[in-house]
Amino acid sequence: MSWTDERIATLTKMWEGGSTASQIADELGGVSRNAVIGKAHRLGLKSRPSPVKANEDGEEKAPAKKKDAAAKAPKAKIPVAPKPAVAAKPAPVAAKPVVRPAASGAIPSQPIPGASDAPSPKIVSVGPGGFLRQGPGEQQAPIPPAPPRRLVPAKPSADIADKTSLLDLSDKVCRWPMGHPGEADFHFCGQQVNPGFPYCVEHCGRAYQAQLPRGARRPPPPLPFGGPRVR
Repeated sequence: MSWTDERIATLTKMWEGGSTASQIADELGGVSRNAVIGKAHRLGLKSRPSPVKANEDGEEKAPAKKKDAAAKAPKAKIPVAPKPAVAAKPAPVAAKPVVRPAASGAIPSQPIPGASDAPSPKIVSVGPGGFLRQGPGEQQAPIPPAPPRRLVPAKPSADIADKTSLLDLSDKVCRWPMGHPGEADFHFCGQQVNPGFPYCVEHCGRAYQAQLPRGARRPPPPLPFGGPRVR
């Protein structure tokens, strides 16, 4: 559909005459209401207020007027019952101390200083684990550390006085242990070592053994408690 001069003139006349966009679209035919509004804006025609917003404004103003009229109406007064009179309470009168006459020949007792003072309760704070925390006045001064003691080497046992001990070992003496470490006479061989070995000639013969030919070898003993079978 094309906008011819005749259709534009009809749109302008009906728009200025106050017709709605829907009425103009029905009159022209083949166009929608939105197309009529868009063409009127492009032609620069004077815009008109939306009839929907005008109706909404009228509906909003009507309740407002009703509220103003209701606010201006005089309110009916509700009768209030008078409060009953309350009699004033008499002020409390302080009791006078009773003074008993002293017996003949008796000496009036005098107050003992500090006797009326009740002992203040002791507040104890219990920490985590159940131990009692000490107050500032209950804390004791730290104990000074003991003076350092001079270490004195222990005297060797008489059983190994002339034998080689652990402190006497070197690269030139045999290190073969003699006895059990828990025994009092435990010591080391102490003889001159075989060059290139940590033991003397006798103990090297016990520590190092020549390998026998394969046919003359004996199978090792089985392991205890059902160990793996030796093949």
